[in-house]
Amino acid sequence: MESEPGAGSGSEAGARSAPGAGGGAASAERDAEEPVRSRSRDLLLLAGICLLTLLLVNAFVVRPFAVPSASMENTLLTGDRLIANQLAYSFGGHPQRGEVVVFDGTGSFRQGPAGPAGFWGGLQGLARDLGLAPAGDSVYVKRVVGVGGDRVTSTGPGARITVNGVQVDESSYLAPGDEPSNVPFDVVVPAGELWVMGDHRSASRDSRDHLGEPGGGFVPESKVIGRAEWVVYPVGHWRSLDGPEAFAATGGTGGHGDQR
Repeated sequence: MESEPGAGSGSEAGARSAPGAGGGAASAERDAEEPVRSRSRDLLLLAGICLLTLLLVNAFVVRPFAVPSASMENTLLTGDRLIANQLAYSFGGHPQRGEVVVFDGTGSFRQGPAGPAGFWGGLQGLARDLGLAPAGDSVYVKRVVGVGGDRVTSTGPGARITVNGVQVDESSYLAPGDEPSNVPFDVVVPAGELWVMGDHRSASRDSRDHLGEPGGGFVPESKVIGRAEWVVYPVGHWRSLDGPEAFAATGGTGGHGDQR
């Protein structure tokens, strides 16, 4: 009879231990799930850091662009992807003659707002900054021919362009068969602005085409997004875009506010 209480105690102990066993299984499951949740958080954090880094790089350092037209052939072909260096003119730097630049033509080459406002406009802008969408109708890529203070002239077909009285040999980059300009012009570039032209002169709407419009065809330096540095796609077109030596002879003839 004395053993009965003991048996009862054992039964109660067994009854008490049952929930403990279930609790141990649940605890083990939680312990197993914790590393999975931790890895998921780490992956999300890493993805967020990568996205933020990409946005910062695109906003302040380099930015991809797709070439939308044939106006820069054969230097740049339609569909080429290029990288613009947005730090090229920081810290007091200026675009130089002969460099290829990407710029916002709003107010000079294109009148009216740059694009739609609101949520969808912001979303499209983000996609453009990431290189996932075309840059839009207000973004252009051209070659700098004259800087602030330069006098740029052309007498039309059969003649080279002159910068501050110096003839410029552009044969190294002009599209085959193109004249330096079929249109005569004589302009003095205002300080802080640029005169830009496409390499495929017969297929380029550039500063010449906007002479009679607000802004006179000149592009403010403040509208320059960056200097085109590299072609990165397609693979067969990979190369750096070095400034040509065509404008070397114009050195010391004025420019950047020194009108002559």
